[in-house]
Amino acid sequence: MSLATVEANLRRFGLDRYMMLLILTVLLATFAPARGDFAAALKPVTYWVVALLFFLYGAKLSTKTIVSGFANWRLQIGVLLCTFALFPLLGLAIKPVVIQWLPTAIGVGFLYIGCLPSTVQSSIAFTSVSGGNVAGAVCAASISNLVGVILSPLLFAVLIPSGTGYGVDPSAVWKIVQQILLPFAVGQLCRPLLADFLHRYKFPTMIVDRGSILLIVYSAFSAGVVNGIWQVVSPGALLTIIAVCAVMLAIAMGISLGAGRAAGMPREDLVSLFYCGSTKSLATGLPMAGILFAGQDISLVVLPLMVFHLLQLVVCAIISQRLAARLA
Repeated sequence: MSLATVEANLRRFGLDRYMMLLILTVLLATFAPARGDFAAALKPVTYWVVALLFFLYGAKLSTKTIVSGFANWRLQIGVLLCTFALFPLLGLAIKPVVIQWLPTAIGVGFLYIGCLPSTVQSSIAFTSVSGGNVAGAVCAASISNLVGVILSPLLFAVLIPSGTGYGVDPSAVWKIVQQILLPFAVGQLCRPLLADFLHRYKFPTMIVDRGSILLIVYSAFSAGVVNGIWQVVSPGALLTIIAVCAVMLAIAMGISLGAGRAAGMPREDLVSLFYCGSTKSLATGLPMAGILFAGQDISLVVLPLMVFHLLQLVVCAIISQRLAARLA
């Protein structure tokens, strides 16, 4: 069996090269973590790579697409409600249960998942494969992320109980705006100059996109390994995290699908709501966590997000392949 055939079979279950690289990055951080001067040098590099990533997001995203997408108000409101109302309630319900068996930081991580915006690239890709409303998905996912830059840390600050040792410094919101929203806005302003170039040469953009996430994962898990994360998270605890993430994802998918049907959405919009309303952004969540949880157990906090992200990709890949087969 050729390598291309193996890769094609793995992609059917969401295991593409990027997924494998994520797993390998965690393994690299486990066995060769960044320490000392190397870890210190990695911080500013990670900061500017993330800023570049969101600058490119801004340069690629058509303002016209966002404006036109507002016309489909049922889809946009549905995604926002699933992302910033349903998920936070799930996180609140899950956190007190989880901390009975797992470290508090992991329970905080589940609440943090609930406050994050929708994923962009994967939800749009899965919507396209499934024959959904791609323009609506682009708009919904983009609005979710733009709103989330401000709303996510504020929502987390409101929901996190006092006495947990975790909270949001008011200055963190401004730091998030500087690192994420400001580069995005500058990218939008530079779009007339860069849009054609980025459309023709997608590979360098993809390198920055995927590379920045891998760099953040390596940096966060390196710090965790140095601080003994794998002594705290046993194989049994990891299985518990996977199980809780699976339950959280299943509930979100079920409710988003049921709500869309109850609202009488056409199939195309229903597909967009399903993917945009039940997924969470690793690309936005990781750099935001680096600011919100600086100096804390960041590797434990983002571990549920990492697991949830991998799980949502696998589940959505399987579902999208089945929906595509029905359309064929």
